[in-house]
Amino acid sequence: MSRELLGRILVRLGFVTDPQVEEALETQRHAEPPRPLLGAILIDGKVLSERQLAQALATQMEAEVWDLEAAPPDPELKGLIPAALAQSCKLLPHSAEDGFIRCVTAGPIAPSELARLEFIVNKPVRLAVAPETDLLNQIQNLYGVTVEGMIAGLTSSSEDVHDDQEIHIHDLATMAEEPTLVNLVNVIISDAIASRASDIHIEPFENEIKIKYRIDGILQEMPPPPKKFQSAIVSRVKIMAGLDIAERYVPQDGQIRVNLSDVRVDIRVSTVPTIFGESVVLRLLNKDASLLDLKRLGMDEVTRRRFTHLLERSYGIILVCGPTGSGKTTTLYSGLLRIFTPEKKIITIEDPVEYQIHGVNQIPVRPKRGLTFASGLRSILRQDPDIIMVGEIRDRETADIAIRSALTGHLVFSTLHTNDAPGAVTRLLDMGVEPFLIASSLQGVLGQRLVRRLCKACRRAVKPDPAWLAQFEVEYLPEHVYEPVGCEEECRGTGYNGRMGIFELLTMNEELHSLILHEENTSQLKKIARGRMRTMLQDGWDKICAGDTSVAELIKVTQIDSPEGI
Repeated sequence: MSRELLGRILVRLGFVTDPQVEEALETQRHAEPPRPLLGAILIDGKVLSERQLAQALATQMEAEVWDLEAAPPDPELKGLIPAALAQSCKLLPHSAEDGFIRCVTAGPIAPSELARLEFIVNKPVRLAVAPETDLLNQIQNLYGVTVEGMIAGLTSSSEDVHDDQEIHIHDLATMAEEPTLVNLVNVIISDAIASRASDIHIEPFENEIKIKYRIDGILQEMPPPPKKFQSAIVSRVKIMAGLDIAERYVPQDGQIRVNLSDVRVDIRVSTVPTIFGESVVLRLLNKDASLLDLKRLGMDEVTRRRFTHLLERSYGIILVCGPTGSGKTTTLYSGLLRIFTPEKKIITIEDPVEYQIHGVNQIPVRPKRGLTFASGLRSILRQDPDIIMVGEIRDRETADIAIRSALTGHLVFSTLHTNDAPGAVTRLLDMGVEPFLIASSLQGVLGQRLVRRLCKACRRAVKPDPAWLAQFEVEYLPEHVYEPVGCEEECRGTGYNGRMGIFELLTMNEELHSLILHEENTSQLKKIARGRMRTMLQDGWDKICAGDTSVAELIKVTQIDSPEGI
């Protein structure tokens, strides 16, 4: 007997509308294989919840909806179904009842899989349905499916994997689809996301393969899988990212999309060949727009108010400066969200598009197709925008177009790689931008760095050193400051949990405009600017006094001379 279509059930239950289902089906038809499921597309579009999907699937399967929190599974039954099968089929043995085993699943199971399952448990199986995230959490709790556990299982597995040189492409594809390898890569990714990692590094060496997470800007090494699985692991990642597993000697770039509960994570995948195999980096981009809040980023109230005042201007250029990985783009997104209204036409050009903002036209750079920052910016101007965001000013051509756009009535945001706010002016002059253009268009420069937040669960209070008064150019010492300790519960033994920004905001005035016109050097600009801004060092000191970060962390990111003993 054929089942009622899921889309019709969702509409009948009142969870979605017919147009929403049609739009999702159109998205599915145009997606590249393997195509996403209808429910996943609707959840990704924020029009359906996991619990609603579970209810619709239960209706389709003529099964019950199961609340795993209220009625957790019987741990004695985990031996009935292997962990790899539970992970690959998203299925959990729940309870033994009169003459059958109740199993909870996230969706329909093929008749052949159900027959296989009943053969394994040697009893009839009755299915129930639960939201996928709840189910996967219970599977992990029940089986203890962790990176360490899976790697330990791989290490003790049979030695029937050949050396890299002997593996054919067909064998690689087959190995990469093995449930154990699939689950291992899935668990590595989900564990990295749960650990707040920004990147996953898979690094091949002569006798080993290393897995590292970058957490709070610092690489942390994970338990290494056996070297013999290197090619299979890399191939699995490449398959997920839509890359060519047959090409192992040319760099490749791809993308993976992951949905975890209500959070969507886009993963940028980059591979490069090394002498011992392909090195892979997965950059995790959390698409949660709630992260884009200036207060959550660590900006104090006075700086927020002054920065917001800049954002509300109708024209001019505003720059955010700092080294790579200092959170510049995130700050720009936060500024865009703060001033966005439907009455304003906002266009961005970025490399890559890190957050998708509803109502904002976002253009990804495609250098291989001739779409650079400069060429894209020229086209943007023909779109009649009110506000333009340029991901980065890298050359004179882009700088000239951005600045001239600001002079013709547009508000322009962009980033520069400089050490501090005053250095932005010198960088533009070094690019060859005319001083009068800079003086006429530049409204303000925000310099920033990222410091790690102290773990509140294990930080330790210490007495401040009087030498810090001169070291940090401050006039007061608090009763105590905090230093990192490290605990396993909250911070993986690092003493830090999360990051926050330290900022300095330079707004322009007539005196600074005059210095720019006369092409004064950075030291002179800094001298005048100090009277108009709190420096990053001073902002960092305030965060030390508040117990948010440590002296050692501030010294590291600002690169001042370290006092003895730090």
